[in-house]
Amino acid sequence: MPRNILHSLYNGDFKAWERQPVRTPESIAVSRKIEAENRYFMEKMSLDDCQRLQALESLYHSSSHFEQMDAFSYGFKLGTILMCAVYLDDGEPQCNE
Repeated sequence: MPRNILHSLYNGDFKAWERQPVRTPESIAVSRKIEAENRYFMEKMSLDDCQRLQALESLYHSSSHFEQMDAFSYGFKLGTILMCAVYLDDGEPQCNE
């Protein structure tokens, strides 16, 4: 992440949606398992069924993309609300008893 995020945002150098994917041993193992299963089914199915499976996979990717966009927007809104709450806080502890 850039040092001065405000300058980077202003200059268009920072794009919040561009981040490194998770590359843990667990995520790599899951990705390999998915690829192996996909290969297995592609070898067993007819050409028409393979094309339908690929179309279904594309729909899953689109659905996941929409979910990720929504989660990002929600997180950004929560962060903004948190910043506003911190900014407006007078520094006195509050007790809601």
